[in-house]
Amino acid sequence: MNSYYYQIDSPIGPLHLAANSKALTAIHHSFERLKDWNKNDVIYENKKNIIIEKTILQLTEYFNGKRKHFNIPLDLSGTNFQLKAWEALKKIPYAKTVSYSDQAKLIGNPKASRAIGNANNANPISIIVPCHRVIGKSGKLVGYGGGLGRKDYLLELEQKND
Repeated sequence: MNSYYYQIDSPIGPLHLAANSKALTAIHHSFERLKDWNKNDVIYENKKNIIIEKTILQLTEYFNGKRKHFNIPLDLSGTNFQLKAWEALKKIPYAKTVSYSDQAKLIGNPKASRAIGNANNANPISIIVPCHRVIGKSGKLVGYGGGLGRKDYLLELEQKND
């Protein structure tokens, strides 16, 4: 399948977007991770399609405090467990946080908090599938593929605009 790739600048640094003709397939903080995720696809670099254009618009609105929900079609690929974990992420309200154990309970597997952390780390669509809203049980910021500084920024942005 063909993937379109485009890089945008954001307040948390470059974001690397990928989409096929029907849905968004990735938002990564590093191009290397994007290439690993889409290694079997033909990638058209620096090319936008309608999905990427819509994503750029909605991310811009999000970073400007004007958007709390995204309505972009997503194409998530992963194990059954990962897909359940990512669906649970999409149910976490804007500006709210849950612990890894809370997320594990949301998918009916209360003892799977470590596996939840691994699934969240593999989340291909950061921000829109909001793994940044998951924190340690103690309330401490832990684990984010883009780094804790970015996670902190996103959480503060949402708190400020809630």
